[in-house]
Amino acid sequence: MTVSSQGLLPHQVSGEIRVNAPSLHFLTGKSLSRLHDGAAVPFDFQLMITDSRNNVIARALERFTVSYDVWEEKFSVVRVSDFRRSGMRLSATSAEFWCLDNLFVQAAGLPAGQQLWARLEIRTVESREPLPADSGINLATLIEIFSRPSRAQQDRWSMESAPFQLASLKP
Repeated sequence: MTVSSQGLLPHQVSGEIRVNAPSLHFLTGKSLSRLHDGAAVPFDFQLMITDSRNNVIARALERFTVSYDVWEEKFSVVRVSDFRRSGMRLSATSAEFWCLDNLFVQAAGLPAGQQLWARLEIRTVESREPLPADSGINLATLIEIFSRPSRAQQDRWSMESAPFQLASLKP
């Protein structure tokens, strides 16, 4: 699923570029069915800052695992790269926001006066596609995952922002 441009809203917080995506809802469809069936569903997130449509100048990659408590009807989210970072007892919208709030790119070193774009990609992870146990989550592994074409059974979302300048981002 691709969501139109301008649905992704970059902003700056404490030297980090983060994004909001009010129209993005990824806890739906097959992913939501799997969650309601008691499965934990991992999602791979990639946030890229480009200085043109083809030149990535900064990138953040994270894997978040979402689970659903059928008794409380609430979601929990764990950031795989830091298990201490987790959101508990969240609504679907709050869980989606929690993931985006824990995904960021450092603003240091980005060109302040140049037009930039933010691009967000999210993919569900197939149950037979775990990260290698010995390497954990790392940049090379996630870049390799996102360079693969998505499979038909794999949910995928993509959004891009309108052009912006770093100096014009509001906290």
